[in-house]
Amino acid sequence: ADYNELGFNLRSNIFQGGPLESRSLMKDSYTPDVIQKAIRDPKNWHGRRTDELGKWHQKNALNLNLQKALEEKYG
Repeated sequence: ADYNELGFNLRSNIFQGGPLESRSLMKDSYTPDVIQKAIRDPKNWHGRRTDELGKWHQKNALNLNLQKALEEKYG
C-alpha cells in the first residue's frame, strides 16, 4: 500500500523538489553597493595571510610542474 501511494505521489508530481532560485544570506543582508565595494585580496583571505609554509608549497608545486614539463620536452 505504501509503495502504491508513493508511486501515485511521484506520478502526481507532489514532490516538486527544491526551489529553482537559490538565495544568498550575504545578498539578503547587505545592500548591493557594499558587495560591489568588497575587495577580495588573495593574500589576505578571511583575515588569514599566506605564511611561509604556504609560499613554499606553492613554489614547490610550480617547480614540480616545471620539472615534469622539461622531462616531457627534453626526455
